[in-house]
Amino acid sequence: MKHAALFSILALATLLPAAPGASAAPLQVAASILPQQFFIHKIGGPLVNVTAMVQPGANPHTYEPKPRQMAALENAAAFFAIGFPFEHAWLPRFRQVNPKMAVFHTGEGVAKRRMEAHDRHEGEHGEHAAGEEDKHGAHEAHGGAEHSHEGLDPHIWVSPPAVKIIAKNIERALISLDPEHKAEYEANGTRFQAEIEKLDQDLRLLFKDMGDARNFMVFHPAWGYFADAYGLKEISIEMEGKEPKPAELAEIIEHGKELKVKALFIQPQFSKSVAETVAKALGAQLVTADGLALDWEANLRDVARQFREAVR
Repeated sequence: MKHAALFSILALATLLPAAPGASAAPLQVAASILPQQFFIHKIGGPLVNVTAMVQPGANPHTYEPKPRQMAALENAAAFFAIGFPFEHAWLPRFRQVNPKMAVFHTGEGVAKRRMEAHDRHEGEHGEHAAGEEDKHGAHEAHGGAEHSHEGLDPHIWVSPPAVKIIAKNIERALISLDPEHKAEYEANGTRFQAEIEKLDQDLRLLFKDMGDARNFMVFHPAWGYFADAYGLKEISIEMEGKEPKPAELAEIIEHGKELKVKALFIQPQFSKSVAETVAKALGAQLVTADGLALDWEANLRDVARQFREAVR
């Protein structure tokens, strides 16, 4: 009798549905950069396993994937693009590795600004390109060419207001991939939106009553959206993707003195020696500003704090 009862229990157990998510493997997805990995993890939680292609210290403007990264894409359900030029060259090859991989353009709906170049006669830097937005569809499933907007700044994730849009795009994408967990993605997305809003409000308060101390220099112009969001002004040292020549460097230093620049952002992916030379000439403080750091929120808070202290 005991054996018969045990057999009946086991047979019944095989007919009962498993607990939601109990046996389902996490979605395997890839993204271009580490901040996207942070965003996707916030919304996907344990339901999604995400890896970034551009790892710490690598320059996304010159990035080429490693063979093992290409191989890993064979198992990816989706790739999350952000708008870097390397995507234009590599997305078609990614699709060759995995034709079934969906592609989502997380910058859809974010108004793009023009990349800055040092020119003290240019007037206002960072104006938005008239009528230009990321016109990619949210979901490009199985093909089609990746397009880029020449001269537009791809560094949209350094702006919390822009990340609100990016996060919503990611939430929609995950739901389309895994509709059974729609409620979880929506709940996580709502929590993340609240965290972004809190960060945004904290930064606005930090930069309140700055007066004229709103100018900062940076080697590579990757902080323009951050500057736009909080009434700051970014001045680039880099000249069209290259280190400035001596005469140009002298002009940049003179321009920095005119603007009374007190903070200079240094980035691990770009030249420190030139930035240090300019900072010394200006008497400016160096601010470590890695726009590609994984812990997106903590990084923005730290960069903002360093900048605010440098210009007090």
